[in-house]
Amino acid sequence: MIDLRSDTVTHPTPAMREAMARAEVGDDVYREDPTVNRLEAMAADLLGKEAALFVPSGTMGNLIGVLGHCQRGDEVIMGHLGHTFLFEGGGVSALGGVFVHTLPNQPDGTLRLEDILSAIRPSDVHHPITRLVVLENTHNRCGGVPLSVAYTRQVGEAVHARGLALHLDGARIFNAAVALGVTARALAEPADTVTFCLSKGLCAPVGSVLCGSRDFIERARRIRKQLGGGMRQAGILAAAGIVALETMIDRLAEDHARARALAQGLARLPGIRLPMGMPATNMVFIALDENLTLDAAAFAARLADHGVRVGVIGPRQFRLVTHYWIGDAEVAQTLEAFEAVINALG
Repeated sequence: MIDLRSDTVTHPTPAMREAMARAEVGDDVYREDPTVNRLEAMAADLLGKEAALFVPSGTMGNLIGVLGHCQRGDEVIMGHLGHTFLFEGGGVSALGGVFVHTLPNQPDGTLRLEDILSAIRPSDVHHPITRLVVLENTHNRCGGVPLSVAYTRQVGEAVHARGLALHLDGARIFNAAVALGVTARALAEPADTVTFCLSKGLCAPVGSVLCGSRDFIERARRIRKQLGGGMRQAGILAAAGIVALETMIDRLAEDHARARALAQGLARLPGIRLPMGMPATNMVFIALDENLTLDAAAFAARLADHGVRVGVIGPRQFRLVTHYWIGDAEVAQTLEAFEAVINALG
């Protein structure tokens, strides 16, 4: 089965499995797991931050990031299409009592600077206190687009000048760095805190890392414990993350190239549109024309009969995500499956 639903479906590579089997471990809650400690030091260095914290998921990393910046009743500004708003269970409000103020994401994934500044509350007892802005890079629901260094720096300077903090949901920040030809450190520099995922395009089986100042990560470690995220011999998992950081970043360009090849092939098929244009990174968003008699769910079911899984994101829309386990042959087979389903409709 060719699985294009997400890059979260990746399995660990043989090198990761070997590293996991050989990992030196200890009790991470006691800070005695040498492999976790090494992963955290590597992550902090790559992102240009003082310290880092290994967490089970990106959702937990973003939640800890918000809770570390905000108290109950405070306000966080984020995009209406942001992952933290749409796909993280409302955790910042349900668990942190943090009020979410959403702004419209622009097609390129950004929030307009004037919208951000207008949303910052005045000092008034009638209002929550605005503490934090959250950006997402790459931006999932805007097509997997990368946010530039210049834009992120502009937002960071503006919010810092007004006493706010900036958190970057950098789940796929290395995809953004590769696509833009810059370092992840440069993209993260304006942010006070940044989370990135090891378990997406980097191909590790589990885990994300939250990076920030030493003081912030100390607070974050306590919050992780409160949330039940204190892991014990977690070096078995961290070992795969180290291999991911050492071997998987540069090859993300291959995923981007295959996403473009997939998009180009799909665009040539009758009844298929690319509503967000050609992919900027590893995500292809497509839509079915109204003249095709199947909706997205039914079309996806027929694709599955041909050995291809895709993500249904709307009545007539799909998301396809390339990753380590999607090679040129899989791209070709996917195009053949789409063509077969369309041809069967007559």
